Amino acid sequence: MHRVFPAGFKERGRRTKLKKKQKEIISAAFLLFAILAVALSVTGPEALAKYKDKDILEEIHAEAVEEAGEGYRYTLNANEKVYILSSCLSSQVLPESEFNALTRADTDNIDYQELEGTYAFVINHRGPSGKEITDEEIYETCSKGIATLKELGILPEKIKEVEAASYDATLYSAIDVLEPRNNVAVWKMTLSNSQKNANKENRLIDAYIDADDGKIYEFYVRTDLMWEDIDADRIIEEWRNYMGLNSPEAYESDNPLLETTPYFKKYVFSGMGEGKTVVTIGFYEGINELFLKISK
Repeated sequence: MHRVFPAGFKERGRRTKLKKKQKEIISAAFLLFAILAVALSVTGPEALAKYKDKDILEEIHAEAVEEAGEGYRYTLNANEKVYILSSCLSSQVLPESEFNALTRADTDNIDYQELEGTYAFVINHRGPSGKEITDEEIYETCSKGIATLKELGILPEKIKEVEAASYDATLYSAIDVLEPRNNVAVWKMTLSNSQKNANKENRLIDAYIDADDGKIYEFYVRTDLMWEDIDADRIIEEWRNYMGLNSPEAYESDNPLLETTPYFKKYVFSGMGEGKTVVTIGFYEGINELFLKISK
């Protein structure tokens, strides 16, 4: 006897077998994927590390780094440099001229570790770093600076150049103690003590000179001019352009006791943050000494 199947029965059977095979294939693929994932988790990191090491091991690689001890190279604008130096000078008892020579202090034995306050002005015993003006160059640099200031009308034409035999040059560091990277290297140029009996007419007495670019921050010079011959407003305008400073603000006090001479005029420049720098153009009568100094 022959068994009779309903229509479509064979077709449904083929579909069932096909679905069963598909499930088997999917299960096998999933199992294979799981095995590969476990294998990679064990051996992958080590293989990747070895691959990266090929680009590093036994090869020379150069990398630019900031050199230690180059903190003074932190970029400061002109107003900030003048402010730091003025703050440091104001924290010391420093020579201004022979008019008050008895108040001069010996700064050669300053111990930086014992200094108090937030600004320090100390001798740089290490000398120029290689990027600063050297001991041999500073005299010529100072003379060039004097020539520039004469061309600008800041110094009288008769001011003489400096010579190594007649002047002492000392390298200083003006440092913001709370933020040491804010510091300025300066040369102090002083007419040598051995020249006390020499003719000081039309000569530089003291000056502070930037150890990087040779610009003159302060100066004291003997001249044959008188105060009425000196145009302080023109001098300060030329000097601020020479230094790269912004325009000064009005100085509000007219106290005649601010200086040891009645002949002076003061100007205020912006410094760092809310800080200000006072620049004084003055004249000591009797010894005929013209000066430009910076202070807080």
